[in-house]
Amino acid sequence: MNKKATLLDQAAINRALTRIAHEILERNKGPEDLVLVGIQTRGVPIAKRLQQKIEGIEQATVPLEEVDITLYRDDLAHASDNQEPTVQPVKLGTDLTNKTVILIDDVLYTGRTVRAAMDAIMDAGRPAQIQLAVLIDRGHRELPIRADYIGKNIPTSQSEIIVVELEETDDYESVDIYEN
Repeated sequence: MNKKATLLDQAAINRALTRIAHEILERNKGPEDLVLVGIQTRGVPIAKRLQQKIEGIEQATVPLEEVDITLYRDDLAHASDNQEPTVQPVKLGTDLTNKTVILIDDVLYTGRTVRAAMDAIMDAGRPAQIQLAVLIDRGHRELPIRADYIGKNIPTSQSEIIVVELEETDDYESVDIYEN
């Protein structure tokens, strides 16, 4: 892979997440009845940062959950010699009934990860609504899914790869674009 450019540095990531936190609060008229749900792996630290920013703005703690979508992936059967996986319901510590779930991920690409996460959330409860926040929207959707909150839109070609690195998972902080 050949690195083409750094799209966001640590300061730009922080500014984008601050803006997203304000947009979430404005659209939902405050933090009441919100639940943040980070998609593993990099959606979780982004969700934690949004939780901290919302707490700093509103002096209220919004519940934070994380979801592992591995067993909800639509390509899992293809990867395991066509054996049907056993899907276990997601166990969350927060009751999602009549809550607004803010689903959080690092990059929105085809939409398949988000669809799997929504399936997992619906197995865990029945929220009033699900909203989507992503740090990067790179286009190329295969499903009719769009983000409600976007840190940065980055139109890409199919041969390009977006790499998000966060302190919590990578000991470094940047969003880079690579040519495959």
